[in-house]
Amino acid sequence: MNKIEKCVSPILSSLGYTLIDKEFTVEYGQLILRLYIDKPQGGITVNDCERASRAIEDLLDAENFIEGSYNLEVSSPGLDRPLKSSADFENQCGKIVRIKTTEPIDGRSNYKGKLEAVRDGFIFVQIDGVVYKLPLKKILKARLVPEF
Repeated sequence: MNKIEKCVSPILSSLGYTLIDKEFTVEYGQLILRLYIDKPQGGITVNDCERASRAIEDLLDAENFIEGSYNLEVSSPGLDRPLKSSADFENQCGKIVRIKTTEPIDGRSNYKGKLEAVRDGFIFVQIDGVVYKLPLKKILKARLVPEF
């Protein structure tokens, strides 16, 4: 998958998009490469997904990263978007996040609270008035919690 990321990221960037996540899965017997994209302002529209898909589909086929037939899906990361990089966390400060760590930190592995800050390889999450300092390298999964 890193080859795919290295291939498509520059193209997406030139269009003003960032690759947020990727997955390769099988659904109903069909291989699917699903790419999640975002942009700094306004969120992702169906037109954005179509534009990105057209820009990268021929390149992916030409590079032949995936043997056999597959479907390419380009999508918005959704309201509960995953947070992977330090930049992802920095861009979401002030929002509510749900985090699972690789091992217990301060006696817990699951956190849900307000993302306060990102500094020096750590994120700071406030839960019920207590701020927890979590090392980025110990985060297994992190997602935004949709606010309605």
